[in-house]
Parts: sequence; structure tokens; C-alpha cells
Amino acid sequence: MTATSDSPPDDLLATPGGNATAGGVTFQAEVATGRWLMSGTNAQSSGWQLGGNAPLAYDTHIVNIFLQDYSRRLIETAAIKRGSRVLDVACGTGVVTRVAADRAGAEGYVVGLDFNAGMLSRARALSEKTPKIDWREGTVTDMPFSEGSFDAVLCQHGLQFFPDKAAALAEMHRVLTPSGRLVVSVWRALDFCPWQRAIGDAVERHVGLDAAKQIRSAHSSLEEYVPGYLSATPVAGAVANLNAEAQREIAASVRDALAEYVVDHGVAAPIQTHVAIAYR
Repeated sequence: MTATSDSPPDDLLATPGGNATAGGVTFQAEVATGRWLMSGTNAQSSGWQLGGNAPLAYDTHIVNIFLQDYSRRLIETAAIKRGSRVLDVACGTGVVTRVAADRAGAEGYVVGLDFNAGMLSRARALSEKTPKIDWREGTVTDMPFSEGSFDAVLCQHGLQFFPDKAAALAEMHRVLTPSGRLVVSVWRALDFCPWQRAIGDAVERHVGLDAAKQIRSAHSSLEEYVPGYLSATPVAGAVANLNAEAQREIAASVRDALAEYVVDHGVAAPIQTHVAIAYR
């Protein structure tokens, strides 16, 4: 199974510019780059759950700002056609799944799989106007599907959160049909994503290193946006336990770190991702 991408995930990288192997999948690097103006306003199998209003916060502060355009590009890369059988792994609130369902149409079969019950609840609520989607709660390393069930398997920004990436890739490979396509995206290193770097640094100073590691692994004013963004991440509880002054200092630290990216009343910061395409 060979995958073409332009820069593999850092923890899979064997040699700079070379190939890396995990779970029987060989990656050769490819980079997709995005840029957004923030002017105002899955961790599947990693063990953290988003409940309460967190799935809504995830859509508001992460999906709507960062992932909408990436989702469309991911579907285009996967070349989903009418009648396709598609699995979206770590589907979250279903931003990729719904686009895939529109492409596959009533003749297709689309499944959204996620470890997080809260995310799936919101995904179901948002999918009333799309072709039928089979929402499943489960883990990527033990999926309840027969071998060769899907023409395409998608995973947008989920792989970096899986504790056992090799096992996850092997399981995704198992459920692909012969000649089926796997399309995976993960963020590039922090040097290419100053937004995440600034968030991680601020969280480390004010919450702790362990919390910052969770951010680093994967709009009203910027000061108002930062708390919203953090409320949709694994460190939401830790940040919420800080006093108001410490929370303001986190936002100020992010603002100062991103000073060179300030545009009008918002921030236009580059953010880059890897996209890997694999065939069985």
C-alpha cells in the first residue's frame, strides 16, 4: 500500500524528504497550505471527550475557521463519486462526512465513525438535510466493518491524536476495497503553524507542559477568540479552572506571539497541513 503525500507526519518521518512507513503504509511527502483571516470570531481514541457545549464550540471556533475549506479539498482529493462507499474516521461533528455524502448521493453509503459521543450527537443534528449517513461510535483500531467494505477512507486531522497510529492505519487499510483510496491529513510541524505554536506556548506558561503538549500535538477580537478555541480542545477544563486574570494572560500571550500577523482588527496567520493519499 503506497501513499503519496509531500511531507509525512513528523512522528512517521524516517529521513528529511524521504519515505516513512507505519501500519504497512509508505508515505512520500505533499503539503497543502491554508490561510485565514480571523477577524472576530478528535481526538478519537486519545481518551478525551467533548460534552455539553464543547461540540458547538468546536464547530464555531475550529471547523468554521480552519476546516471548512480543507474539508472540501480533502473530498476533491479523494475523488468521491456517486455511489461510492465512504468511511470518515474521527469524523467529529461531520464536516467531511456531510460533503462526502453529498458527493456519493443516495446511491452511495457513507459512515462517520468517532470515539466521541458528544461530537456524534451534534453531527446527527447537523445532517438532517444531507443524504443518509450512518453515524457510528467506536475506535479506529477495532472498527466493526468487514474487510474491503469501502471505496474510500478519509481521516481529517485525526491521525495525530491516535495513540497507536500504525494500528489505526492498518485497520483503515483492512476495510478498503482492492484499489480503494485512503486520504489522511495532519497538521505540519509547529514551525509552519504559528497559530498553534502561540497557543501551545501560552498554555504551557499558564497551565502546564502536559496541557500544552495536547495542543501542540494536533472572531470577535483575538482575545475573545482564544478562549473559544481553547474551549474546544482537550485542555478546556484546565483553562476553565484558571482565574480570570490567568485566562486573560493566555490570550495576551497569543496576541503578542502573533503580532507580525495582525491585519486590521484580526490575524492572518499561515497554517499548513499534510495530505496523504494511499491505495490498496
